[in-house]
Amino acid sequence: MEEKIIEKLIGAFMFLPGVGYKTAQRYAYKVLLGDEKDVKNLASSIIEAKDKVRFCSVCGGFATSDVCDKCRTRDSSIICVVEEPKDIDYIERAKSFDCVYHVLHGTISPLNNRGPDDIRIKELLERLNEKGFSEVIIATNPDVEGEATAMYIARLLKPIGIKLTRLAQGVSMGSDLEYTDEVTLSKALESRREI
Repeated sequence: MEEKIIEKLIGAFMFLPGVGYKTAQRYAYKVLLGDEKDVKNLASSIIEAKDKVRFCSVCGGFATSDVCDKCRTRDSSIICVVEEPKDIDYIERAKSFDCVYHVLHGTISPLNNRGPDDIRIKELLERLNEKGFSEVIIATNPDVEGEATAMYIARLLKPIGIKLTRLAQGVSMGSDLEYTDEVTLSKALESRREI
C-alpha cells in the first residue's frame, strides 16, 4: 500500500518537464521527509496558481485578471513577440527596455500539424492595426519552428512599413570560440555590431 502511494507521488513529479524517475524520486522523498508546513505551502501554492492564473486578453501572457499588469500600465511603442507566456519572464529579467508583449502560444510547425491559423498571428495583426507601434521585435526561439514563424510574420509585416527586428544570435558571454559550433558562430558574425 505505501509503495503504491509513493510511486504515485513519484509519477506525479515526473509530469514536470525534464524530471526523470531519479529526480522525481528525490522530490517525493523530500516531500515525505520534509517539514509539514513547507509541504502544505508547496501544495497550496500549486493549487492557488492553477486556480487564479489565466491568460491576458490583450497579450496572451499570464495574468490574474482579464488584463495583465504590463498591458494595463505600460504605454510602449515597442511590441515584443514571443512563443510562450514563460518567455516574457526571460526577457523581463534582462531589464533592457520597456515594451509590451504578444504571446503566440506556439510556432508554425507543419510536422505537428500547426499552421499560422493555430497560433495568435491574427491577434498580433489586429493589435498592430489598433495601436501605432513603432517596432516589432520577434523573439521566437532560434530553432526551425521559431525561424519559420519569424519569417512568416516578417513577410506579413514588411508591407505595413513597421520597423521589424529579430533578437541577435551568436556566441554567449563567457564561452570560448573553440567550443562554439559553426552555425552559432555564423549567426554571431551575421549579427555583429559596430563598437
